[in-house]
Amino acid sequence: MNTPHHPVAIVGGGLSGLVLARVLHVNGIGSTVFDLEADRHARVQGGMLDIHVETGQAALRAAGLHEAFLAKVHPGGQALRVLDRDARVLREEADDAEGGRPEIDRGDLRDLLLDSLPEGTVRWGAKVTGAKPVADGGHEVTLADGTVLTAGLLVGADGAWSRIRPLLSDARPAYTGISFVELDLLDADARHPASARLMGGGMFFALGDHRGFLGHRESDGSLHVYTALRSPEEWLSTIDFTDQAAAKAAVLAHFADWAPELRRLVDDADGPLVPRLIHALPVGLRWERVPGVTLLGDAAHLMSPFAGEGANLAMIDGADLGRALAAHPGDAEAALAAYEEVMFARGEATARDSAESQEILFHDRAPQPLLDMFAGFDASRPEAS
Repeated sequence: MNTPHHPVAIVGGGLSGLVLARVLHVNGIGSTVFDLEADRHARVQGGMLDIHVETGQAALRAAGLHEAFLAKVHPGGQALRVLDRDARVLREEADDAEGGRPEIDRGDLRDLLLDSLPEGTVRWGAKVTGAKPVADGGHEVTLADGTVLTAGLLVGADGAWSRIRPLLSDARPAYTGISFVELDLLDADARHPASARLMGGGMFFALGDHRGFLGHRESDGSLHVYTALRSPEEWLSTIDFTDQAAAKAAVLAHFADWAPELRRLVDDADGPLVPRLIHALPVGLRWERVPGVTLLGDAAHLMSPFAGEGANLAMIDGADLGRALAAHPGDAEAALAAYEEVMFARGEATARDSAESQEILFHDRAPQPLLDMFAGFDASRPEAS
């Protein structure tokens, strides 16, 4: 039996892989995306994303999807509230619909990308377990069901624990010192009106003593909240998250002297609480050019989420690689070298920003450093001069 061959194989059907497939498609280049999920509806895709003009929106323009994206943004999503541990509102911004970071539900964005691809581009239920180089400069890829295929160009868009990264680097994500517990309050205006008023219409921060609540109002009217704190890596493993009451009590023990309004976000949570350890790759990770393979998004430059850049970088990575391949027909190595030169520099700068933002949010004087940062933004705007 002949081994199936794919000229461009993209491992991972997240935002970076789908943008790459779409930009290749609009430039007349076919690709195949291999995703481990059973189908596009296998799991909820997460909360809101703010899509930045210079990265995420630029990627959508390259994909020919910017107008369709604008039709799906969440009105009011650019609003902001910053509180302290006593629930005092220290900064509040309304969404004037003129900001450069409109909000969209991650699932809506993913659906937009999936619907833009030719039927059969994404191979669902295709979990990649390993890959190795072959003599012609391509790669052999093995799936969990035993299927073996070859790829002329192999792209790892498979996230933090990438199976493709070891072909390029032995780097692995390390714990950043921050643990999240994720929760939701559903149908908030009707069922949780006090919490809905507390959080407002967009982004929400309540910070102090190396911990806090980070949240956002979702397009379906729910409140999506992360409790966050500096903790040993093993702390989350000591909590039984199958026991909702016990999990809530364990989380709230770290917010014992915080305002009741903030504690209520945990007390009133609907559904399970979900633990999240925050990991990051080394800032400035690079590798020597390896023929026939590269990485996108978190596989290349996983960073903490505290600068809000991860999804945006993933998308512009995909667009940049797609455009580079289109600009170098027949010379994939030139395209990969051009792409990686830009991606390395951009990823390093943004990873530094993310690490700095983590220190701002979880400072011992928080939320003051965050307020100072916003004040600096205010002073740098043209209308302030």
